Amino acid sequence: MQAWANIETVTPERFKEGMRRLAAGVTIVTTVHDGERNGLTATAVTSLSAEPPQVLVCVNRRAGAHDLIHKGSRMCVNVLSHRHKNLAARFSGQLGIYGRERFNAGRWMTLKTGAPVLEDALASFDCIVTERIQAATHTIFIGRVVDVRIRPKARPLVYASGTYARLEHQPKSSRAKTSSAKSAARKSAASRRRSGRTAR
Repeated sequence: MQAWANIETVTPERFKEGMRRLAAGVTIVTTVHDGERNGLTATAVTSLSAEPPQVLVCVNRRAGAHDLIHKGSRMCVNVLSHRHKNLAARFSGQLGIYGRERFNAGRWMTLKTGAPVLEDALASFDCIVTERIQAATHTIFIGRVVDVRIRPKARPLVYASGTYARLEHQPKSSRAKTSSAKSAARKSAASRRRSGRTAR
């Protein structure tokens, strides 16, 4: 056994403190099984591959939607905009609302799998669950994407340091000034290099 294999793991508190510095996009992962709908707010979501199109979702096994995703093998990953802050709180359990009652807010539809799709989500990835991997307290669900619904551009909702936030667009005038300043700096540096070569 390698010596480094015996190094102690950091405490959960220290780990969480560090992870709160990692800004992440916010999604609502929904599912349906035998007519029962459920969903949860999730940030542990990422693309896995483009060929074939697959996503990866990590769900705590204590989450109310976990067993329905596991049994039904259907889920939809709904990417939230900054307008969905209250909906994210609703599906996270912060408001004490659970199960099908969470769907009393928002406008919902379905695509191919029948899993609930948020109509005004930035994007919705309708998936068939193809793999389930147990990892400590969570299950990693791998979903094959069978349909995608995309809405016009809006500012995405992000989560960092224990709170929700939105990305701010830089004004065109500011971008132009920044670009102009960078261009001037490059020209100045090039001029100094040429002057240095001449002096030598």
